[in-house]
Parts: sequence; C-alpha cells; structure tokens
Amino acid sequence: MKIIKTAANFEPEPFIQPFGFKGSYMQKSLQSVTMLQTDSGYSSIGLGTFNPLWADPVIFSNLLEDKSNALMFELLQNGLEQAINQEFNSPIEMLDALWPKVWEYGQKRTGYKNLSKSFVLNALVALDNAAWLLYAQEKNITLFDDLLPQSYRPALSHQHSKITVIPLISYNTPLSEIKQTVENGHYILKIKAGSPGPPEQMLEQDKKRLLQIHETVGHFQTPHTLNNKILYYLDANGRYPNKEMILSLLDYSQKIGAFDQIFMLEEPFPLEYETDVRDLGVPITADESIHTDKEAKQRIDMGYHIFALKPIAKTLSMTLKTAGTAHEAKVPCFCADLTVNPILVDWNKNIAARLAPMPGLSTGLLETNGHQNYKNWHQMTSYHPYNNAPWTKIEHGFFITDNDFYRHSGGIFSLSEHYSNMVS
Repeated sequence: MKIIKTAANFEPEPFIQPFGFKGSYMQKSLQSVTMLQTDSGYSSIGLGTFNPLWADPVIFSNLLEDKSNALMFELLQNGLEQAINQEFNSPIEMLDALWPKVWEYGQKRTGYKNLSKSFVLNALVALDNAAWLLYAQEKNITLFDDLLPQSYRPALSHQHSKITVIPLISYNTPLSEIKQTVENGHYILKIKAGSPGPPEQMLEQDKKRLLQIHETVGHFQTPHTLNNKILYYLDANGRYPNKEMILSLLDYSQKIGAFDQIFMLEEPFPLEYETDVRDLGVPITADESIHTDKEAKQRIDMGYHIFALKPIAKTLSMTLKTAGTAHEAKVPCFCADLTVNPILVDWNKNIAARLAPMPGLSTGLLETNGHQNYKNWHQMTSYHPYNNAPWTKIEHGFFITDNDFYRHSGGIFSLSEHYSNMVS
C-alpha cells in the first residue's frame, strides 16, 4: 500500500479530578485522530490517546502537561509526513520503518537523548491503527482473527467468553469508592504505588495507602480466585530506586497480612536499574520497560514473570511482536490500559480476549479505567459505533465477549462519525 494523503487532529478530554501516578498528576488526555489514504483509493481513520506522563515522566516534568502533549502531536505529524509517498507491504513494516526516525527527530527536537521509546510509540498509535485498517481494506479482511499475521496467531489463539476487568486505584481514589468497586464485582484492583515525593516519603505513603486499602476491602471474599480473596496488582511505575526499598514495602505487606493477596508488582524500578527480580517473592510485571521485542527478551533474562501488553499505548504492531516473544518463552500476558477512549478499549479487548489465561484465572484479563476517570465518559461512549452492544458494558466485574463480539471484532472495523468528522 502506498500512502498519498494524511491528516491529523486531536481533542482534549478532561478528567473528573486530577489523575495521579508516577509521582505526578494529569488533568486530561488528548484523543488523537489520523486519516490515511492510499493510491488505490482506500482511506481509514485511526485513533490514539496521548499520555505523556506515563510515556516519559522526565519530559512531562520538564515541559509540563500542555507542552508535552503538543510534542507528542508533533511526533505524530512527523510520522505522517514520513509515510507520504512511501510503499509498505504491512503495518508492521510501516512502523518498523517510521518509528526509529520519529524517535531520532524527537531526540533532536528536545535535546534529550534518553527520550523514551514509549513516548514515540504512544504518539504513533493512531497512525498504526489507521495502517491496520487500511491493510484490512486492501486485503478484504473483516475479522480481527484474519487480520493477525500467521506467525503471531499461536500467541493469540484463545477466545474467552468473558474478560475480568481490573479497575484502577489512583493516589486519591476515595476509600468509599474502592469499597463500592469491590461490591460491584471487581476482584483484582490495580493500585498505584510510587506516591509523590522523595523516596523515603514515597515509601511511607505507599505503606499507609496499602494499609488503608487492605483494611477497607482485604476481608472481602470472591469465588474467582484460588484463595477466595481480593487480589492486589501494585504498579510502582518505576519509582523505587532499589531493591531494598521495594523489599521494605513487601515486608510491610507481610506485617499487615496483605502479602498473600499481591497478585503482581509492575515495574518497581527505573529503566536504567537493571537487576534480576526473581528474589522479590512476588510475580514482577514488565510494562514501560518493554518498548520492543528486544527489550522483552532482556526482561525475560532478568526474571520478569509477566508482561502487560498495551496495543493502545505502544501500537498493535509492536504489541504483536512482544506477544510472540512472550509466547515462545511461556511468559503469561494480559492487557493494561492507558485511560483510553471507548473505541480503543475494544482494540485492547480484541487482544485480551485471545491471550491465554493468567495463572490461577480462567478468563481473559483487561485493565480499563476510562469510565472511572473521564468527565465526559458517557458522551465518549456515544462515539463508539456499537456503543449499545452488550460487550461494551461491564457486568459484575466482567466484559462478556460473546459470539457477537467476535463477529464484529469489537466494532473496530466500523467508522466512528465523530472522529471521522475531525479529519474529513
């Protein structure tokens, strides 16, 4: 396929309240939209959600929210400019050709040689999604299963009938809301650790927060886990500087009786702190540290037990490579969120529904939190072409992924009038 025309736009979507993680807060997320057109007359619309704080906290701290979002959009535009008049056999080939050049542009633009690859990949999600939808049109593909390259299908061979939904607990999520979340049927909670402040203050605040949450919901029973207890998925977002501090948090969890309920601990250390994690006593999950399949292999060698896949944050193209690497190494995977819009939730859901179940679970697994955090979530759901479909609703802590979900591939092949109008 040869790209002859592109367009891009974005719209900000505010949060209900400041959204805290990685030691800072965001006020909104930008929804990016791209249009690609080929010389054969096909065109497509791709969506993305920018999250510069997640993608590169240094850039976010230096530029602050508006300017770091503007930089991300500039990188998207750079990728679109590079795609013009180029021919590609597949979306993966397109991304492989574009993203290193966009990364280099971003490094020069910022003067920051350590610009995170995730920052670049997050910027290019809308371009990558549009490329996949163009590819589907070129090949007359109407089902997500047929869209997957043969080499990656073994990693995505399941078809779960339901997916466990993991809600997100931010620094400032009220305890009453956490209790209500568990009463609504959720049995795995993603808890943001790495509280704001210097390391010692962060550690003490994380201990206090874990105690509060454990006292609030730790006693609840559920039939969906092996120990019949609510599980905690701790996400430190790379905020802990060394093993000693993370072991202090884990030792404290033993003291208060929460240790056995820790399902996994995600990204405890900064990217540059490369150490074996097999001795920490809980499953350690990689997320931001696996930008590409090369880094995935490095994390496997360091003893990381689980991969959090993010096609809605690091592109579908790169995610397929990571999923293939994990499958070969027998590393379990699930899908994590980036507080994305409802349509991107279903892009994520298409992967989550096809991954092998995590150890100890019998369903797919998907973290999603847009419904918790966006001020205009109800309006955003109306932009989804299948917004009233049962598989878009959370029921007692699950998405029900029935035959209708698979027949429509979560609606990703259908056009959203709202987003289409933004680049028409």
